[in-house]
Amino acid sequence: MGRVFTVSLEGKIYSCKYCATHLALSEDIVSKSFQCRHGKAYLFNKVVNVTLGEKEERMMMTGSHVVADIFCVKCGSNVGWKYETANEKNQKYKEGKSVLERFKISGPDGSNYWVSHGAHVGGSDADDA
Repeated sequence: MGRVFTVSLEGKIYSCKYCATHLALSEDIVSKSFQCRHGKAYLFNKVVNVTLGEKEERMMMTGSHVVADIFCVKCGSNVGWKYETANEKNQKYKEGKSVLERFKISGPDGSNYWVSHGAHVGGSDADDA
């Protein structure tokens, strides 16, 4: 593998918890009300420095969606997923957007989110966006 080139962001940055690679800006958050297996997750309009996994259909809390896991381009850690297709009309706003799992990223102030023991263990998705 050759040299990895990354995009550097300016502002309030969310980054990979494992290698500090920039992933998204606070201003690109659409919703903070999403849930994943490890607790909170945020929906972003735009993320950078990620690679896409295989597309697959998944049953989420809000119905069936075609999604692809997203991985940090530098260290390869799974940091969330991208919505490719939403089957329900009222879920179409998610298409093309990405979810970063709060447990797997550092916040703009450098804080990490720890798994709560009461975290949801079913399909990942928003309660209400």
